[in-house]
Amino acid sequence: MLIEGKTSCTLLFAFTLTFLIIYTTFHHHHRRLPSPATAPFSDRNSLSYRDAFTSAASNETVAAYLRDLTLHPHLAGTPLSLSTALYVHTQFQSLGLATHFVNFSSLLSYPKHASLSVHFSDGTILSVSLEEPNVPQNGAVRPYHAYSPSGSAYGEAVFLNYGREQDYSELAVLGVKVKDCVGILRRGGEMSRYEAVENAAAHGLAAVLMYTEGGDDRYRQGVERGTVMNGLGDPLSPGWAGVEGGEKLGLNDPTVVERFPGIPSLPLSEAAAESILMSLEEAKVPYEWRKIFESGRSTSTTVGPGPIMLNLTYEGEQKTANIHNVFAVIRGTEEPDRFVLLGNHRDAWTYGAVDPNSGTATLLDIARRYALLMRSGWNPRRTIILCSWDAEEFGMIGSTEWVEQNFANLGSKAVAYLNVDCAVQGPGLFVSATPQLDDLLVEVMKKIKDPDSENAFLYEQWMAANKGVNRLSRVDSDFAPFLQHVGIPSVDLYFGNDFPVYHTAFDSYGWMANFGDPSFQRHVAVAGVWGLVTLHLADDPILPFNYVSYAAELLEYENVLSNLLEGTVSSQPIAAAIEDFAHAAADSEEQAKILRGEQSLDDFSILRRRILNDRLMLAERGFTDSEGLTGRQWFKHLVYGPRGDSGNKISFFPGIADAMSPRTMEGEREAILRHETWRVARAIQRAAYVLRGELT
Repeated sequence: MLIEGKTSCTLLFAFTLTFLIIYTTFHHHHRRLPSPATAPFSDRNSLSYRDAFTSAASNETVAAYLRDLTLHPHLAGTPLSLSTALYVHTQFQSLGLATHFVNFSSLLSYPKHASLSVHFSDGTILSVSLEEPNVPQNGAVRPYHAYSPSGSAYGEAVFLNYGREQDYSELAVLGVKVKDCVGILRRGGEMSRYEAVENAAAHGLAAVLMYTEGGDDRYRQGVERGTVMNGLGDPLSPGWAGVEGGEKLGLNDPTVVERFPGIPSLPLSEAAAESILMSLEEAKVPYEWRKIFESGRSTSTTVGPGPIMLNLTYEGEQKTANIHNVFAVIRGTEEPDRFVLLGNHRDAWTYGAVDPNSGTATLLDIARRYALLMRSGWNPRRTIILCSWDAEEFGMIGSTEWVEQNFANLGSKAVAYLNVDCAVQGPGLFVSATPQLDDLLVEVMKKIKDPDSENAFLYEQWMAANKGVNRLSRVDSDFAPFLQHVGIPSVDLYFGNDFPVYHTAFDSYGWMANFGDPSFQRHVAVAGVWGLVTLHLADDPILPFNYVSYAAELLEYENVLSNLLEGTVSSQPIAAAIEDFAHAAADSEEQAKILRGEQSLDDFSILRRRILNDRLMLAERGFTDSEGLTGRQWFKHLVYGPRGDSGNKISFFPGIADAMSPRTMEGEREAILRHETWRVARAIQRAAYVLRGELT
């Protein structure tokens, strides 16, 4: 049987080439890899270094880092953002780490003017504040939606719920006509800002006002900033890195224009939105929407349109700006060409105490602890790269441009990417990962103290809450380009499900110190998990990947899919591929157990470990397809990726999920479903081939 797809050929070629190079290296004695006998530490020493890492925790140090990082707002592309980048660079350097910048030139978006007024039928006009009261602005950007088109709109106000297709259907049943209205919608319903605004444009609305519901009355006047750009990365360099002097598309290029909504939008506080909603008349709120009013904070029971009119004006500015990624590199002593990456974005809409600098402070503390280990004689087996990304808030731009720039090297050499965005939002640990990392995460959680319970470890509380490991089909942080574009095993960690000051000027050090994590012990716990997982991936002689877990997860997906398909299209090709993948996973796990128990230090044993590690590292790449998802070709992963429709019934196999969507034409659905099913089957088969490490 011939191996299917260009990706398979590339992976197997890379694997074969790696084998030949290493074979030649050992048998011709050129630049021999050091054996464990000459390595700087043994496995026993590795355990002692992990214990030393845990013991070096300091909540006071993390708090000090966060205080420094949040002294002023630092929106990407601004002078204050550059000063924050220099702060991180200086901290890395002061620890003795090899540190450097990688800069890109990217299209960013800023507000120039915005206004909103309510016009009543009696001629009264009321101006609505779009600012946040009683917070020190200190250079904070006024609330806006990045990449919103400039424009003005005057029309009847109408409530759209979440702005989903089903919401418009509910309004149509009530006889509500939304064309030329100014819509008010609440964030949520699994709709991105772009999807909500573009859906409104498709239904003929003139503009959109968007607010976020909160559970804390103290912050109801906070306004959630955010981006309304579709997709990831610099819109002027889609698929390639936006380097200074490199190729850039024009602003009027159709590829660029389609990244932005067709109508203007503005964010609004919950308090301001409620004052408008209470003035609506006409149609009653649909039954399914009434939960919005259960909090008792609103007495409105109608959706409009009118009788009030809304007059909205927004003027924005799109301009090219420099963004700055900062890196600290700890070079591996035995496998310096194998990279374990841990990253966090640094830019913030305002002060960013939670989002993202709780993660930045934690990253700096991990760097501090690693520097202490280095002074004690430790150096990792594989190279560790600490990444501080810029312009994530605009659409994961800093990480995406860097991944595109280093696509080939990352595809052949990256072991894993470990992401922390908001390290602490509140109580409770949430873990997301690709399945081969499940066992390692559980093992590490058993060694880190729970910050909210005495004499307990994270694992106990995590299991008691029955959270489980979530998967990474969403596109909301910097793991997305690593996993969904390149196919690198990935992790995302954070404490707390949400927080009431998200993207507002209230996201300050004071909020974190008073409410989010007063003792900063949750920060310490995240650093413990993040840092220890990195140490295992960088130091363990055999990579701690278990693809048996992956096979079990895939089998569960196939069972769910089979039930949903109800015989219209057979999922048997996927089932057959999973069976083969499961056998390959079991074989690789057995080989890993044998090699972990081997005491031999000869060159051939080292080579066998290297070969197995490469198979374990590269197997995830097999799930990618060079053609990408239909209509979203940049996303290459066929198991985990973003949905194309908020109505999709499954959160895995995104190509199949899209084919099942009601938006797919009825007459074409079966053929598209069959093709996407075979694509997934071929991807799983490719991963099995890579895991075996042999040609067909």
